[in-house]
Amino acid sequence: MMKRLLGGPGTVSGFLLRFGQCAFGAASITVMVTSFGFSTYTAFCYLTASMGLQVLWSFGLACLDIYALRKKRDLQNPILVSLFVVGDWVTAILSLAAACSSAGVIVLYTKDVDMCVTHKIIPCHRYQVSIAMAFVTWFLTAISSHVMFWILASV
Repeated sequence: MMKRLLGGPGTVSGFLLRFGQCAFGAASITVMVTSFGFSTYTAFCYLTASMGLQVLWSFGLACLDIYALRKKRDLQNPILVSLFVVGDWVTAILSLAAACSSAGVIVLYTKDVDMCVTHKIIPCHRYQVSIAMAFVTWFLTAISSHVMFWILASV
């Protein structure tokens, strides 16, 4: 028997976690893509691609949670939870790597070489907002992956 944990698949709290991941990931993409010159920085392109994968994964699982809630289905079987664990861990690692690499670039530009001060055309504040949203997305994904791992371990 698998444990019922807060944030598990097919629960309202699980849906809210997935919705938060999807919303913050989409917001991160939107802010980054609407910023001038983001495509000239590899780390920012990687952040956009990683958040795009995260949004797709989270949206798919949010839809699955809605289906399970409406039809009163149990999503906590070992095969499904194993898939959720692998997907969550992969997207969490990619999201963290993208957010950290982008944060490294923006710290370099704002603190070390003062590019944001000398080149007013670079929208550093927009980059920072996008990166902050990416870290929130990663945090929510880390919670989901941790919960899924504990559900799987309880089998």
